[in-house]
Formats: sequence, structure tokens, C-alpha cells
Amino acid sequence: MRFASRICWKHCQPLQPPPPRCDVKIAPLPSFLGPDSPPRRYSVTTTPSSSTVRYPNPPSTEHNDLASYAAYAARTGLDTASTVYTGTQYEYTVAASLRRLGFDMRRVGGRSDCGIDLLGTWAVPSSSTSSSPLLRVLLQCKASSGARGGVAPRHIRELEGAFIGAPAGWRGGASGSGVLGLLVAQKPATKGIRDALGRSRWPMGYVSCSRDGKLEQMIWNRRAEEEGLEGLGVGVRYRDTEGGLPEQQLILTWRGRPYVPDE
Repeated sequence: MRFASRICWKHCQPLQPPPPRCDVKIAPLPSFLGPDSPPRRYSVTTTPSSSTVRYPNPPSTEHNDLASYAAYAARTGLDTASTVYTGTQYEYTVAASLRRLGFDMRRVGGRSDCGIDLLGTWAVPSSSTSSSPLLRVLLQCKASSGARGGVAPRHIRELEGAFIGAPAGWRGGASGSGVLGLLVAQKPATKGIRDALGRSRWPMGYVSCSRDGKLEQMIWNRRAEEEGLEGLGVGVRYRDTEGGLPEQQLILTWRGRPYVPDE
């Protein structure tokens, strides 16, 4: 199983080869990860713990996850078709979906947020025997999936600006050292998005997450690899469902083997 050395991405549909001389490369995926290749657990970076990270005040004290937000919406009669509801629901969905990959994200979006919707950390595997700091992550979520509301290269530039205006603790200096920025949307990244990521001097990536929380794509650029993602890859595994049809699930790999973060 071979993975690209500079940028890894995954898409559940057949991928087209990238254009020549592009800094964004496709990671070939295994067609099946069966019983003979069980996920392995490795040591992860856990110092400092996410509990020691100082987060900005949340935009609301009435809810902090999908369940509490659904209860809040029902209690207050919030219009579930409004952009406020769908946007907030999507942010909580993204946070919940990324948790199984080792992310610990909190919703912080509000006024003067520089476009940042989620802040948190990512426990990535490490070859070091000693503990290392968690990789700090800032996310921008784009809930709209319509033709007019799709993401574009300009959103990558907006994410670059979020590094500069990020809260204390998520400012990585002029190069974004120790901080990863992710743009999350419902549709897979276009060629324009991938090219913009490849050109960026900031450690950044892109995640495709459906409205119901299914992760379908995860890519990052060379700068992100230099900030702690070297050796990490993305793959797909299949698991049985009650209907009998196998379900695809995006997973992480560490040095070519399936990787499951410790809970």
C-alpha cells in the first residue's frame, strides 16, 4: 500500500489522475481492509491535554452539541429551515464526525470570529517515544451544498486570513507553525480548491462531510505534513450493514496501516 509523500486525499468515487507538475497528489487507496488487516492503535500526542487549552467563550450557553442543540431548537421554536439552524447543526455534525479520527473540536463561531466556526486539537500518531503537543486545529464550515453556495478557491484565501485573526493559542506566527486550518464542506474539493491548497504557504487541508455526518474526503498540503502529518494517510474500509451492502468508511492510516486513535 503506497501513499503520496506530500499530500494525501481520499474520495469514495473513482479519482482522476492529477495534472502534471501539481503539488497536490492523489493517495492510492486499498480496495479492502479486511480481517487480516485490523486497525492498530499507536501512541498519540497527548501533551498538553485538550482540557488545558484555553478556549474563547462559546457563542451560546444553551447548547454545546447536536443533542442539546436539537432540544434548544424545539424549546425555542427555531425555524429548522433557516440558515442559522442549518449552519449551526452542520458545525456540530462536523465536530461529532471528526471525533472518531482523534479530533476534539468546540464551536466558537460568533461575532468577530474571523470566519472560524470550530476550534480544537487533533491527536495524531507520533513516532516519538516522548509526548508531544497536540496539533491545534481551526475549522471553517460551509453548510450550503447548492450551486451558488459551493466552496471555491476564494474560501481557501479566507481560511488563510483566519490564521492571522485566530484566538490566542491558535496563532502560529507568520508561518502558522503548530496550527492546522481545515475547510469543511459537503462536496468534494474541486481542482481549483486542490490547486489553492497546494500553493498555500499555510498548513491547511480540506474535508468533505455530508449533512448527515459521513466523511467522504480528507486532503492536506505539504505544509500540513511538515507540521506533524508526515506518515499519516487516508484510506477507505468497508463494513457490513444490516441491509447486507457494505458501507464505505473513511479511516486514517499511519505508515500505511489502519490507525484508530485511542479514546
